Amino acid sequence: MWAVVPGYSPGFKKPPETLRLKRKRVRGSEATSASGVSPAAACTRRDPASSPRPFPGVRRRNPFSRLENTPRPPPSPEPPTLCPPPGRREDLCSPVSPSNVSSSPSTEFPADWSIKTRLLFTSSEPFTWIDHLKAQEEAQGFVQHCRATSVNLPQSIQEPKLSTELRCAFQQSLVYWLHPSLPWLQMFPRIGTDRKMVGKASPWSHDAVLQQVLMSEWSISFSSLYNLLKAKLCPYFYVCTYQFTVLFRAAGLADSDVITAVISPTTRGLREAMKNEGKTLSVREQGVSSDDEGFSWLEEMGVQDKIKKPDAISIKLWKEKAEVQMDHKPESLALVKGTNAFTLLNFLINCKSLVASAGPQAGLPPTLLSPVAFRGATMQTLKARSVNVKKQVRSHYKDIFSLEIVGPVMPHSLHSLSMLLKAAQKGSFSAVLYTHEQTAVFNTNFPVFSFAETAYEDLTKCGIHLKTLDQLMQSSTLGKSSIRLLELSNYAYTWKS
Repeated sequence: MWAVVPGYSPGFKKPPETLRLKRKRVRGSEATSASGVSPAAACTRRDPASSPRPFPGVRRRNPFSRLENTPRPPPSPEPPTLCPPPGRREDLCSPVSPSNVSSSPSTEFPADWSIKTRLLFTSSEPFTWIDHLKAQEEAQGFVQHCRATSVNLPQSIQEPKLSTELRCAFQQSLVYWLHPSLPWLQMFPRIGTDRKMVGKASPWSHDAVLQQVLMSEWSISFSSLYNLLKAKLCPYFYVCTYQFTVLFRAAGLADSDVITAVISPTTRGLREAMKNEGKTLSVREQGVSSDDEGFSWLEEMGVQDKIKKPDAISIKLWKEKAEVQMDHKPESLALVKGTNAFTLLNFLINCKSLVASAGPQAGLPPTLLSPVAFRGATMQTLKARSVNVKKQVRSHYKDIFSLEIVGPVMPHSLHSLSMLLKAAQKGSFSAVLYTHEQTAVFNTNFPVFSFAETAYEDLTKCGIHLKTLDQLMQSSTLGKSSIRLLELSNYAYTWKS
């Protein structure tokens, strides 16, 4: 080989000759660049036989590069087709992306059953009235919450900072109840937060006895919360696990006169386990049709006899594949209603996969979130702070006042805060809502379950404001999306989802 390729030195025995050829090659490339021809073009025109490489036509691959980082040529345009291939067809049951379409002005905004992690209110009026609450005002706010006192404020408050009633009501609207309460751990959200829990103390993760004690206390709290819901003393509550979230709603809410429980996201194994639990669970899955529905359009066209239908095994395999593809997606939403909700309660208490067996959340019971007190719960408050900034508008600066609310903001808290700010900010503010995405699908509208007029009278003692109760009793109109932007102008709401 070294007789054919000039300058080739096996074992690098003649370095001066090799280095000389290398310097000559560099000088040649510089001369080519000076003449206006790119080095790449000059290399392509060079005779392969004169190349000092043993194999000039093959470029050596960098062993330290990754395949996904290797630059690839642009894909060639595909010819247009009348029907897309099966692997690229649109899923008609896929979640709806944020539409960013504004609604028409209204005196009220629709109920949003998703949990918000952060609210950012902005207004031209200052939020200084929320700062430095007096000890008496804070205590009065807690008492009003525990006694479910409804505060009716005037349409507009001229001096919010001097209104003790407003400041107490604001403290009242920040309260929520949580179980279990571990101050050094973030108990919400639970899905996708393993990294934030790494390195935190968790003595129960390797102690089976301690895990059993925690689950026993959790089961008592869960049962107590369900009993309050059944007695219509609690409007709703959330069960947040490391894999899915469950929303329990009392009869009368969301345009239903029976207890409903919505679960998302789910897996095929969980759905099958719920169906097999005493064969009494009624689980509604979104997006999977029955065998007859899949071929009903053939009968409408009158060609059902001319086209061969797939056999039962093929249909079963197709349905199983479709169900698996829904796993961990909004389409896997499941609904349990009526007396089957109590069966779901027992199922969750006895479900071994409810608690993680490994990882940072190993042995930690699910989080229970409720707007009212229940056995074993701990009172918590949302974190609120006001910030004043200056925004440049053309040639001058304008004061912009903002209020930030951080924590698990449930539907009743969002409505209560909006009512207070409507009166304090003179009917004008704007709010950006940050949603816990796994709960946005809870706004899916289900068929009406023979709503009874007496449901409203029974829920008046559930512990939330009557105007908030009116909003939560309406059927959801947001679909699979949630409110992202809420604006109030001249006492009229507009929103974007």
